[in-house]
Amino acid sequence: MKRSDTVAEAAITLLAERGMRGLTHRAVDEAAGLPPGSTSNLARTRAALLELTLARLTSLEERALAPAMTGGLPSREELPDVLAEAVRVQIADRRRTLARYELALEATRRPELRAIYDRAGRRFRDPAVALLAAAGSRDPARHARQVVAFGEGMMFDAVAGAGTTPSRADLREAMRELLSGMLDRDPDTGGRRATRP
Repeated sequence: MKRSDTVAEAAITLLAERGMRGLTHRAVDEAAGLPPGSTSNLARTRAALLELTLARLTSLEERALAPAMTGGLPSREELPDVLAEAVRVQIADRRRTLARYELALEATRRPELRAIYDRAGRRFRDPAVALLAAAGSRDPARHARQVVAFGEGMMFDAVAGAGTTPSRADLREAMRELLSGMLDRDPDTGGRRATRP
């Protein structure tokens, strides 16, 4: 593993275990088992350390989510399974997900980090638009935002909220119900489900 990855991995662990206040250059050196000053040599400022950490976190999330997204665009019937698996993967890695929440909150206070965080987020949101378009959404950009928000809510509830960890079946059924509400609407009935004679 490259030293930059070692530093970023230690930073992710510190964020998950101690929060943003526990993330210092010295703490990263200690957690990574590196000589004092190693982290400062790679990322001189706190902003640079946060950027390095977010880049590594994004790479880890892309790698973790890749198996759920292989095989091309899923069918409408397969889509709830694909989305449920993506949420399950994020819930399963509590360390990574908690670190991302810490970085998301910090991004609300640091415009430079906000720009980087939003760019990283588009790498996950843009594929969601393609998935919803392939599933027949009449407004894939809006529906993708809703699906991502719904998934984020389930993740937060399981990892940082008061909820329990949902089963794969629970996640699939939740996604099936959400998608049904989005995609099974007839615009000629004012947004209500079309009734069949």
